[in-house]
Amino acid sequence: MKLRDRDVRKILVDKINKIHKHEPDTLIVGELGLCQGISRIDVAVINGFMHGYEIKSEKDSLERLPAQIEVYSKIFDRVTMVTCENHRNKVIEMMPQWWGLAIVNPGKKNKLYIEEIRKNKDNPSVDAFAIAQLIWRDEAIDILKTLGLEKGMLSKSRKDLWHKLSMCVPIDQLKTYVRDKIKIRARWRSADTPT
Repeated sequence: MKLRDRDVRKILVDKINKIHKHEPDTLIVGELGLCQGISRIDVAVINGFMHGYEIKSEKDSLERLPAQIEVYSKIFDRVTMVTCENHRNKVIEMMPQWWGLAIVNPGKKNKLYIEEIRKNKDNPSVDAFAIAQLIWRDEAIDILKTLGLEKGMLSKSRKDLWHKLSMCVPIDQLKTYVRDKIKIRARWRSADTPT
């Protein structure tokens, strides 16, 4: 029987939860929307950096992967592709060199385990505007006020606010502000929410 998304997601989320269980400053989010809904990453881990995990189970198609690669590579500090043996060679051809790769395999008594094939590296080029798009309008205004950049901006559209942030705030500082805003939001979909 072919592995489905929920099979891979369960083992992945269990592993991520174990890694970060003693880190109260870490947020694990399932199905994080990116670039105004253009794409969603399967699991995002947000702490001192943003790490995205994309799942491609045995039953999944790779048809959307090129577009997903483009979006994820604008935003995440690190990305790990979590897939199955049937997709291994194809995803290696498609994904950037800095992305990590993990393969889900059946072990003893068909208990699944994740094998790290390639360690992820730091993203060499994130996009400030795409990162700014992760925050809500009131959050963007709050950041601008904190930095004394709110003059003439309070009635502007979200797009204008994101543009201002992306142009006026150094990228590392912007990433910190965005991560902090995301982590304090009251409601999030748990990473183990079925899709």
